[in-house]
Amino acid sequence: MIEKQKNRRWRGASYFIALTLMIPVLVMLYAGINASNELFIHLWQTVLPDYIANTLILGVFVVLLSVIFGVISAAVIVHTNVVGKNALRWLLMLPLAMPAYLVAYLYTDMFDYAGPVQRALRAWFSWQSPSDYWFFDIRTLGGASVVIALVLFPYVYMLARTAFEQQDQNLLRASRLLGLSAKQSFYKVALPLARPAIAIAASLVLMETLADFATVQYFAVNTLTTAIYDTWLGYNDLASANALASILMLFILFAVVSEQRARAGQTYQSERPNKNHQLIKLTMIQQLFASGFCWLLVIAGFILPFILLLFMAWQYSNIAQLQALLPTGINSIKIAVWAASLTTFFALLLVLFQRLSHDRWRALPMNISGFGYAIPGTVLAMAMLATFAPIDHAINDVAKYFSLPTPGLVLSGSIFAIIFAYVVRFAAIANGTIDSGIKQIPKSIDYAPASLGVGLFTMLRKIHLPLLKSSIFVAWLLVFVEAMKELPAVLLLRPFNFETLSTQVYQLISDEMLEQGALGAILIVLLGLLPIIWLNRAKTGNGEEEV
Repeated sequence: MIEKQKNRRWRGASYFIALTLMIPVLVMLYAGINASNELFIHLWQTVLPDYIANTLILGVFVVLLSVIFGVISAAVIVHTNVVGKNALRWLLMLPLAMPAYLVAYLYTDMFDYAGPVQRALRAWFSWQSPSDYWFFDIRTLGGASVVIALVLFPYVYMLARTAFEQQDQNLLRASRLLGLSAKQSFYKVALPLARPAIAIAASLVLMETLADFATVQYFAVNTLTTAIYDTWLGYNDLASANALASILMLFILFAVVSEQRARAGQTYQSERPNKNHQLIKLTMIQQLFASGFCWLLVIAGFILPFILLLFMAWQYSNIAQLQALLPTGINSIKIAVWAASLTTFFALLLVLFQRLSHDRWRALPMNISGFGYAIPGTVLAMAMLATFAPIDHAINDVAKYFSLPTPGLVLSGSIFAIIFAYVVRFAAIANGTIDSGIKQIPKSIDYAPASLGVGLFTMLRKIHLPLLKSSIFVAWLLVFVEAMKELPAVLLLRPFNFETLSTQVYQLISDEMLEQGALGAILIVLLGLLPIIWLNRAKTGNGEEEV
């Protein structure tokens, strides 16, 4: 355990890290509360209620669809003998690697009036104009909800699947002995037991949905994220944009706190669960529907979009595009490596402090630092500017006072702001991953080295860090991939003439020229597959038998 003198220094460092990561958010909230200018009042009286309504409707639709997709697919994989379940088990996670704005562009290009699907229908049935037939419009709130749900449902699938696999099967067998059918047993026992995991996954989906910027903008769906962007860059009004960002962040905070309070104090698991699953044997028709549902999610969420990207790259890419891709790829990798390394290092310090300290509030720094994951990238960009821009101006004023060269925007106008925003945004991912790993280490290991006269840092270097090696790598990898895919924060904070893969692909999508950036999009997707491949290397060893 941490000695008293070292505990004081470690505690100070932990609180300093946590509060530093929260400062931009507090500054932005203060700026938003004090924003009372005419533009914000005008927006509130005109379009803002519609933007808020669209945001809420989008969040509800995406969460609902994601829960339906994720829970059904998880139940099929865990509780039935569906054909191809070993392959589907990891294939259903692949849509997480596909950015929603890429899927939005590809499906819009496919299903629009001028797309290949409607052109083929008009050719087959000799239709001449839109009045001759009905076809759904994908550029709507409903279309955006489906597209976003297709790439976010794996959050629900993964956590629900894990919850189903870890459940005590004796409870399900007891319900069957009491006269419940397999279907009734699932709805009345298995599903309520999995509720905490499903609720956590739903909150993650909601946060990602409310943080989405590129998809809703491309579909012309006005939400609070697009309102923030337009107010800041369109009207050049940072104060009103801060106020809108504060409203969005309070929405997310309310949703997360409500979900946590709804399941507070509830316990759902036995101390020694029996994990020997009895699989439900499906009939031929049931196999067809169950397998078809899962494969439809995999195809629509990953396989079809990826094939379309490969086709575009094969048809339109050349050496010149590949050479132009290298600088942006290097930029993306550089900031992602910095962000992943710093985030993982800070998470390791906070998790170890929570584990080894006797401090009463030892969990508080890690909880505070993880709040940033609930903040959309657009809001974080506002927070970075509201915090660092005044500091930059102060530095330049001091330089002018002493007749020194002005350094310019060294904080708010450099990649420092992007990396800082990434650390704030993804700290919760690293915290959760490393905390999950350290909980697998027995508490007795913390006391044994001290009884043998081994010092704290020697114990960490020779015992804890080797045991946490896998968790540290997974945390680093997850943050790296998320940083590679992040768009809103880097789009708003990037210096002049600084492009990353995500911003380059987004600009080409905005110009209806994704074909020119297909190689960059493929690289983003392939990097997104890395944690999925790594996390699926170890297969579960749960016993299964058919009934």
